[in-house]
Amino acid sequence: MKQQSILTNKFEESFPCLKLRQPIGDFYIATIDAKTLCQITYADVRRMEQEDREFEQYLGIQRPLSSSRVKEIGQYVNTVDACFPTAIILAINGKYVEYIEKENRMILRNFADENNEDQNLESSRIAQVLDGQHRIAGLQTFSGEQFDVNVSIFVDMDVESQAYVFSTVNLAQTKVNKSLVYDLFELSKARSPQKTCHQIAVALNSYPKSPFYSKIKRLGTATAGKFTETLTQATFVEALIGYLTDDKVLDRDIYRRHKKPKIDESKSEKLIFRSLFIQERDMELTDLISNYFSAVAERWPTAWVTGGEGLILNKTNGFRALMRFLKPAYLSLRWKAEIPSKSDFLAIFNKVNINDDDFTVARFNPGTSGESNLFKTFMSDSGLEPNHKLF
Repeated sequence: MKQQSILTNKFEESFPCLKLRQPIGDFYIATIDAKTLCQITYADVRRMEQEDREFEQYLGIQRPLSSSRVKEIGQYVNTVDACFPTAIILAINGKYVEYIEKENRMILRNFADENNEDQNLESSRIAQVLDGQHRIAGLQTFSGEQFDVNVSIFVDMDVESQAYVFSTVNLAQTKVNKSLVYDLFELSKARSPQKTCHQIAVALNSYPKSPFYSKIKRLGTATAGKFTETLTQATFVEALIGYLTDDKVLDRDIYRRHKKPKIDESKSEKLIFRSLFIQERDMELTDLISNYFSAVAERWPTAWVTGGEGLILNKTNGFRALMRFLKPAYLSLRWKAEIPSKSDFLAIFNKVNINDDDFTVARFNPGTSGESNLFKTFMSDSGLEPNHKLF
């Protein structure tokens, strides 16, 4: 029930609520009417804030609202059989929450201390949405009498856990931009294959002398003012992560339990970079990837660096073919050096009989067939095919 106060913008409301305990910790399930839910919630959208030319900071965890999706939901909530059976997930600062366990009730307020107005909030900033922002936006057009929404409420949840809940829910259940999901691993304190691959992508994208400098779309879409980005972060991460682990969820869980995954030597020719990953030699792994693609850039400067019109080498298909070829190329050099040099890789690429202007969709069709054809050409021309299994 809402109560009056001398504070003109005071908000206080209670509702039925139950406390749950799961491995992630305690949280609450409750029902909140749609009008109140729309009033108290906000979404923290993932975005870039550039403080100067050299420094870019990425903040927030949510994806931007899709106006078409909001319109679709807005129409749906006003149909006769509208239903949201799954919970909307919220995170709330504990200063603005009171849980009365004996009564199974929760009270939300927009003030922490009635005598200290500096801690007051706008009612619209009480609860941060971790999952369900499109449903909440759609509910703003609800014109019926009552629409109760089941919610899961996390109190005093740290930003790493917020990002993980958002990532897990959306990657498993909805079509969400995978580059955004991988970018959120930056917020994780624990080590994981996902975080390591993300950090390598960011490092290579940021260093001016890197073959990937300004080529990677961090959030999966082109950055305003940049015209050199040809690969999404998801494309980069998913091509690399299979060389570090064959169970990224398990590895992450092991690290979250303050343990370390094991190295299985029987898989060393499949998981070629696992030992580097487990030994936390991320800088060396970054150098190795840089050396490999620097050799690509030197062998095919037009196709890779400038990416002439119609050329596919520095785009998704070309990159994936190169990442597939990285395994046999690396295995052929590992006896010589654990971190092969650019010249080591260049000696292999010099055997490949393809010119810059050959990397076209006319020769290598769009889709997986073109990628496979390019990979097989690398294998055949380099002479590695008889010595190594493809996969």
